Amino acid sequence: MTRSVGIVVPAYRPDLERLADYVAALRSALSPAVVRIELDAPRPDALERLADVPATVNAVDARRGKGAAITAGFEAIADDVDVLAFADADGSTPAPSLASVVEPVVEGDADLSVGSRRHPAADIASHQTFARRRLGDGFAWMARRLLDEQLYDYQCGAKALTTTAWRSIRPHLYEAGFAWDIELIAVAGALGERIVEVPVRWEDRPGSTVSTVDTSYRLARALFSSRHRARLIKEHSLHTFIESTRDHEPALVDRLGETAETPE
Repeated sequence: MTRSVGIVVPAYRPDLERLADYVAALRSALSPAVVRIELDAPRPDALERLADVPATVNAVDARRGKGAAITAGFEAIADDVDVLAFADADGSTPAPSLASVVEPVVEGDADLSVGSRRHPAADIASHQTFARRRLGDGFAWMARRLLDEQLYDYQCGAKALTTTAWRSIRPHLYEAGFAWDIELIAVAGALGERIVEVPVRWEDRPGSTVSTVDTSYRLARALFSSRHRARLIKEHSLHTFIESTRDHEPALVDRLGETAETPE
C-alpha cells in the first residue's frame, strides 16, 4: 500500500515568489497529500500573494522558531498522512532531492530519513559562505563525538519520518529554534528508530535569517542537551540523577501556543 506524504515548509520572511515556485515543484516531484506552510511574522502582503499557492498557509504573527513551526505543522497534519517531511522555504534542497529523502520512509526502509549536504555523494551546486561552512563543519565534527548517531550532516533542511515515529519522538522534543534538528535525530536514535542519511543536491541561497555567532552558541548548547535527553531515554543513571535535580519544563508540543520570538 502506498504511504501518503505530508510536507511542512517553515518560513520566516521568505522570498514569496521563490516559495511559490518551490511549493509547485514539491507538488510535481512528490505528489503529497498536503503541503502546509508555517509562516512566521508575515509581511502585510504575504497572505494575499500566497493565496493561489497550492498549499495550506498557517500564519502566526510572532516568530516562533524553526522547530516550533515544524512541530506545529506536523501536529496539524499527522492524523491525515503516513509520512511527515519538512523542507526549508528557500528551496536549498530541490524538490527531486527531497523526494529522494522521503523515499526510504515511504518504502518502509527507514523511520527517519536525514538529508545530507556533507555526504560524499552530495551534489553541491553552490556553496555557503566560508564562515557558515566552517561553522557547519565544526558542528558536524563535534556532533559525531557527542551523539551516538554517526552522520555527515545533522542540520540539512530536509528530513522525513513516519507518523508513528513522530508520535514516539514528539514528547521528548524541547528545542524551539534552529537546534530542533539535532534533538530530533538524538531522540530518534535513543528510541531505536531506524535512521538513514541520504545525499542531496544543495543550492545555497543568500539572505539567511540565521545569525552565525548566536547559532554557534545555541548549537553547542543543544548538542549537550540533546545528548542528555537521549541518555535519559536510555535510562542512563548519571543523566537520570541530573534530571532529578532540575525543574521540569513542558515539552515543545505542550508549549506551542506560548512559543514566540525565538531567535534562531
